[in-house]
Amino acid sequence: MVNTPSYFDEMFGHGTDARAPYAEYCNWFNHEDTARLLAKSEEAEALFRLIGVTFNVYGDPDATERLIPFDLVPRIIAAREWAKVAKGIEQRVRALNAFLHDIYHRQEIVRAGRLPAEMIARNDAFLPEMIGVSPPGDIYTHIVGTDLVRTGDDEFFVLEDNARTPSGVSYMLENRETMLHMFPELFSKIKVQSVSQYPRSLRKSLAACAPNACSGRPTIAVLTPGIHNSAYYEHAFLADQMNAELVEGHDLRVVDGRVAMRTTRGYKPIDVLYRRVDDEYLDPMNFNPDSVLGVPGIMDVYRAGGITIANAPGTGIADDKAIYSYMPDIVEFYTGEKAILKNVPTHRCSEPEALKYVLDNLADLVVKEVHGSGGYGMLVGPAASKKEIEKFRAKLEAAPGNYIAQPTLALSTVPILTDAGLAPRHVDLRPFVLVSPDRIDITPGGLTRVALTEGSLVVNSSQGGGTKDTWVLEE
Repeated sequence: MVNTPSYFDEMFGHGTDARAPYAEYCNWFNHEDTARLLAKSEEAEALFRLIGVTFNVYGDPDATERLIPFDLVPRIIAAREWAKVAKGIEQRVRALNAFLHDIYHRQEIVRAGRLPAEMIARNDAFLPEMIGVSPPGDIYTHIVGTDLVRTGDDEFFVLEDNARTPSGVSYMLENRETMLHMFPELFSKIKVQSVSQYPRSLRKSLAACAPNACSGRPTIAVLTPGIHNSAYYEHAFLADQMNAELVEGHDLRVVDGRVAMRTTRGYKPIDVLYRRVDDEYLDPMNFNPDSVLGVPGIMDVYRAGGITIANAPGTGIADDKAIYSYMPDIVEFYTGEKAILKNVPTHRCSEPEALKYVLDNLADLVVKEVHGSGGYGMLVGPAASKKEIEKFRAKLEAAPGNYIAQPTLALSTVPILTDAGLAPRHVDLRPFVLVSPDRIDITPGGLTRVALTEGSLVVNSSQGGGTKDTWVLEE
């Protein structure tokens, strides 16, 4: 077993002995044959390929579906560690939901001087069509994916909030099923909290947010852009697991003031639409007139209370990385408490002093687009060439308001299995949160993404990253 002492390794800390959460696993691993485990790794890949757990990469000239590499060494989190993380996530999600309600109504946070007005008014993700609209149950963020990084034994930071259409939960579920299939003996030795309840909890949570127009058991559907979308596998998977309908825009139309889906018996009203289509394409009558992915008139039905859209239109502003930099203030303003989970220190390049600092220190910083995702449009200074830095400098100087910058944190590592044994790689974590009017459910664990290239800090699947099963131990 190996370790990188310059980073906190979640299996070994800063030494060579296994930390308590990993003790039982390491004892098992040390008695296993590496060749057998490597064969199991190939078995897992074949299983994923058989099931069809794939994704597409936008801009890929080959346009081929890819497997997300799966590493079979689990990430293990103690119950005590998870309890603190879950408490911090719940606090943050409550604040985000309150923030979204506020900015589309009285904007008290702006009136109080805690957030500059231009952060809202000039934000491309702010949706004027949502002003004065209160979603059913006042829930905007029905499904949230909060990206976390760890830097020490008790140090977790929020890297970003995903409140628009967070993806990856299907991989979390398939990773666990695969581990249960391949290593049942491990789960008899080590008591791990289950994640299998997520689809049932998702359906229950969405049903609890049904509009007043609903009568009887809510009809739920998942709106997908179609088979060419990078996350189509997940859309189909979740619809199947929830026993919900999987629909595309051409399957839906407005009938008698309701959004209805085409069936063999005519059109049937939908109560809750879990949409995986961005705001811009949701309604060609209100947004992009060229969109063929959405439903003409759905926003009018929504504003009239005839359907629940999850997540609510306009939630993308909560994903904005400039808004992220104000999250400690946002949490305190709406909860009256200091944030339990810290933000990564963030420089807003729209501010002259911050821009000067960032331009002077590009080689040491991570610079991100405020609306960017998937690892695209970013600069990792320590890993970039001089040519890449200078090219990015020109982009930053041309549109500084489009970027934020952060220090390169010493992200924790978790070992992956290689031909030579274990080798440390950097990871992040995306727990999944379900929000309904009466409760917040946080699935224990979430999706661990791992940078498979030695030394890399970029974990996104679109950039070559893989995934791990995440184990939260029982008490």
